[in-house]
Amino acid sequence: LVEGHEVSGHLTADAARQLGLTAGIPVAGGAGDNAASAIGIGAVQAGDSFVSLGTSGVLFSVTDRHRPNVGDAVHAFCHALPGVWHQMAVMLSAASSLTWVTRATGHANEGELLAKVATLSAAERDAAPIFLPYLSGERTPHNDATASGVFLGLRHLHEAPHLAWSVIEGVSFGLRDGLDAMRRASSRIDEVQLVGGGSRSQLWAQLLADVLQVRVLIGEASSVGAALGAAR
Repeated sequence: LVEGHEVSGHLTADAARQLGLTAGIPVAGGAGDNAASAIGIGAVQAGDSFVSLGTSGVLFSVTDRHRPNVGDAVHAFCHALPGVWHQMAVMLSAASSLTWVTRATGHANEGELLAKVATLSAAERDAAPIFLPYLSGERTPHNDATASGVFLGLRHLHEAPHLAWSVIEGVSFGLRDGLDAMRRASSRIDEVQLVGGGSRSQLWAQLLADVLQVRVLIGEASSVGAALGAAR
């Protein structure tokens, strides 16, 4: 075992031939996907935090020591840097919930459906059903693999944009559950960066800011933060 930034070996001649690379390139310990995202956006000091809207949803915060909250299923791990740790609240279906409703309503892609969502009035959004985003079970804070998704309050008037709004709203409130769990584990989170494919939606970013009641920042390359972190 080595620290994420440490060299664990060098690329062998045989592997270099297979990959079309140069033998002897250093091979580092590296990082898991979310720790790599943290490195990519510079979340390396205690209190630095981000939300990842990928297939799953993650609320990640750097900590100065190991700070678990097992009762609420908060993940607590070593960071990819020495002497630093992090907490994560993880939900299993985030942007994948939007992909599901996009496919289920026959839309070509998520962007097309979200463009229709943007035309809904405040009253129409308020009248949308409630969505529980547990399409693959759930982790933080419920830790229940058997939990299922639910639309509550469906009516004849509801169409695809209402359902899509319900989905991104439900995912946002699921992340709020995670934020509350992390705060119970002594994390102070007042600002987050937004990363992952979902960060391309200004609509969803604003909704997250409203639900989490924190400042949400979007970087120029937020959707590829993990790849940048892996390279670093």
